[in-house]
Amino acid sequence: MIVFNGEGHRCPAQVDPLGALRRSDDPPWDVYLTGTVFLDIIFTGLDSAPVRGTESWARGMGSSPGGVANMATALARLGLKTSLAAAFGDDHYGEYCWDALAHGEGIDLALARTVPGWHSPVTVSMAYEGERTMVSHGHEPPPEEPAPDCPPRARAAIASLTPGRPAHWVAQAAGKGALIFADVGWDDTGVWDLAGLTDLKYCEAFLPNAEEAMRYTGATCPRAAAHALTEHVPLAVVTLGKEGAYAVDRRTGETAEVPAIAVEALDPTGAGDVFVAGFVTGTLAGWPLADRLAFAGLTAALSVQEFGGSLSAPGWAEIATWWHEVQSLETQDQSALHRYAFLQPLLPKTPTRPWPLRRAVPTIGFRRSA
Repeated sequence: MIVFNGEGHRCPAQVDPLGALRRSDDPPWDVYLTGTVFLDIIFTGLDSAPVRGTESWARGMGSSPGGVANMATALARLGLKTSLAAAFGDDHYGEYCWDALAHGEGIDLALARTVPGWHSPVTVSMAYEGERTMVSHGHEPPPEEPAPDCPPRARAAIASLTPGRPAHWVAQAAGKGALIFADVGWDDTGVWDLAGLTDLKYCEAFLPNAEEAMRYTGATCPRAAAHALTEHVPLAVVTLGKEGAYAVDRRTGETAEVPAIAVEALDPTGAGDVFVAGFVTGTLAGWPLADRLAFAGLTAALSVQEFGGSLSAPGWAEIATWWHEVQSLETQDQSALHRYAFLQPLLPKTPTRPWPLRRAVPTIGFRRSA
C-alpha cells in the first residue's frame, strides 16, 4: 500500500508520453471524443448530507466544465492531443466552458459548436463523507447534438455505450484506424443485455466497474466477469473500487491486477473518467498491461484528493510531485513504490512552482486582468 499525503509543491511539466512514437504521417489527434458538456458546480466541506427543511453551508465551492469535459480535460492534461465534438449553449455558462476547455486546457473544439437559444445543462454536486450527491438540470439537446457524423482520424476514441442506442460515429472512427475504448453507465431498464451494446464489437477495450461487469455477464465475481467479457471485446478492464483494477487481454492471455493507492478521498467526481484517460494514455504509449493499470489507478487516486471533475484531473506536474513526495515519507514501503518506477524517465526532476498550466477557473464571476 502506498501512502500519499497530497501536500507540498507541484512542478511544471510539458510531458509528451507519446513523444518517442510520433511520426510525420500520424493522425492529427491522439484521442477523439464526443458528448454533452455540463457546467459543474461543486460544493465541498459538507459535514453530512443535506437534511430536508434545513440550510447547509459548504466550506468550499468550485465551478468547472463537466460531463464529457471531465474525460477530455484528463486526456489533455496527460499530454494527449485531444479533439472534442460537443454542443455549447450560447449563455454565459457555455461561454465559460468553451473558454476553459479551449484556452485553459488546449482542447481542440474545431468540431464543437455553439447553439443559439440553448441553455447549458448544469450539475450541482455535493461532496461529503467521501461520496457525492448530484442534481442536474438541462433542456432537450439540439438536433444531432453534437453531430459527430465524420469523426477525425485519431489514434483512439472514447465512447460511452448506451444499451439499444448505437452511435454511428464509433464504427466510422474504428474504420479509420482508431482504437475504441468504451465505458458504460448504469442500465436503468434493468435488462443488462450485452447484445444491446452493439458498438462493443468495434472496441479495443471495455472498462466497466465491478457491479456493471457482473450484471452484464451474470458472473458472481468481478474477475470472472472480466474473463467473460473477453468473449465480446479483446481487452476487458474491471475497476474494483478500493481494491484497484483487474484486466484480461484475450489476444495474449495476459491478466493483471494492481491494488488501489490508499488516499483520503475528498470528492470522487470524475475519478472514473480520469482512470480511463490514464489507461488510454498507457495503451497508446505501448506500456505493459500492469503498468497501464497502475498509471490509471494513480491518476484516479490523485484526482479524488481535489474537488470537482475536470478541476481535479492531474497532469504530469501533479504526478511528478507525488513521486518526489512519496519517496521521502518515512512510512513509505519502497517495494510497493517500485510498482511505479516505470514513470521516472517521464517525470521532471525538480519541482519548481505550483501550477504550470492555467487550470479551469474554479469559480464564475472573476474577470481576467488585462
